[in-house]
Amino acid sequence: MQTNRFITFEGMDGAGKSTQIARTVDWLRARGQPVLLTREPGGTPLGESLRELLLHESMHPDTEALLMFAARREHLAQVIEPALARGDWVLCDRFTDASFAYQGGGRGMDGERLQVLETWVQRGLQPGLTLLFDLPCDVAAQRLAASGGERDRFEREQSDFFNRVREGYRTRAAADPARIRVLDAARTQAEVSIQLEEIISSYCK
Repeated sequence: MQTNRFITFEGMDGAGKSTQIARTVDWLRARGQPVLLTREPGGTPLGESLRELLLHESMHPDTEALLMFAARREHLAQVIEPALARGDWVLCDRFTDASFAYQGGGRGMDGERLQVLETWVQRGLQPGLTLLFDLPCDVAAQRLAASGGERDRFEREQSDFFNRVREGYRTRAAADPARIRVLDAARTQAEVSIQLEEIISSYCK
């Protein structure tokens, strides 16, 4: 498997990663590259069913983490690993770094337990590149409020939860700077796109 072709996009809701992942897909396809776009939780029929539970049903934090990793194991086996074996680029909207940020930082789950799940489920597979769209929590909240729409149970959390999530992401990035590249998502979309294209161009050459 060409794991260097596995790129993940991370960040809180409101960081603009969905816009930027779509632009990266277009950038790669314009250069004749085969690209699979997927997301977590989800990516498979079972994963999408688990996504609905995770986003809308109240549950114990341990149950939440276990369901996230159950969906991830199915996602890897059915979608990500076969695509990488074909030589496709796989772009995924969130992956395991989100579990360390949301279930670890946000919910306070012990990091060693998450590491056990990561090792068991991923069996050594890691993204070649992770793009973390970082911005202050108040800016993210303002963008979410402006977007309207019904919020899921994560988006309804209080500001201290998102502060812990952001810190969880930043701690993860500091521990693995070779893989995780941090982008200043508080900038305009155009400015973030320039940052992103510079990173992708360098990584994919």
